[in-house]
Amino acid sequence: MIQNFEAFIVAITILTLTPGLDTALVIRNTSRGGFVDGSMTSLGICSGLFVHALLSAIGISAVLSQSAELFQAVKLVGAAYLVYLGVTSLKSTFQGAGTLHVQQGHQHRFILKRSLKEGFLSNVLNPKTAVFYLAFLPQFINPEYSPLVQSMLMAAIHFVIAMVWQCSVAGALNKAKNLLKNGRFMRWMEATTGMVLVALGVKLMLEKQ
Repeated sequence: MIQNFEAFIVAITILTLTPGLDTALVIRNTSRGGFVDGSMTSLGICSGLFVHALLSAIGISAVLSQSAELFQAVKLVGAAYLVYLGVTSLKSTFQGAGTLHVQQGHQHRFILKRSLKEGFLSNVLNPKTAVFYLAFLPQFINPEYSPLVQSMLMAAIHFVIAMVWQCSVAGALNKAKNLLKNGRFMRWMEATTGMVLVALGVKLMLEKQ
C-alpha cells in the first residue's frame, strides 16, 4: 500500500534517532521522576504524531480531490523541503554544531497526567513536526488507496520506533546524557541525517511519477 516503504522505514528511523526536542524532554523528565516519568512522556509525545498524521491526511485528500497533477506538485515541493532540511543538517555539521542542552531537574514525584500532557503538547504544538509531516508523508502516499489509512499507518510505525528509542534513552539515562553532550556524536548524527534527507529528497524528485 505505502509507496517506497523501505525508504520510509530507513528515513523515519534515522530521523527518530537524531537527538532533538523530544529526546531532550524525555531526558529531563526521566531525571525528574525516573524511568516511568520518561517513558510516559514518550507516550504523550508519540501520541501526538497521530494528530499530525490526521492533519496531513486531510490536506492530501483535499489536494487529490482537485487533481493528480496538483498532488505531484505538492510531492515535489515536499521533496525539495526534505533536501532543504538535509542541507541544513549538513551545514550545522560543518559549522561545528554544539551539544544538545538538556536541563536537569531535581527528583520529583511521578504524576502520570503531567508526563502525558507535557509530552503530547510538546509534540502537537511543535510547528517543525507539523511542517515535516506535511512534507514527508505525501512522498509515500499511494493515490489508489486511502490517504487517511496510509497516514495513520505511517504514524503508527513512527510511534513504535520512537517509543522504543525514547524508552531506551530513559532506561539508560546517564549513558545517553553523555552522548548528547558529546560534540563529535552530535555532528555525526547531524551529518547522517542530512545525507539521508538530501538523498531521499533527490530520489523522490527524480523519480518517475
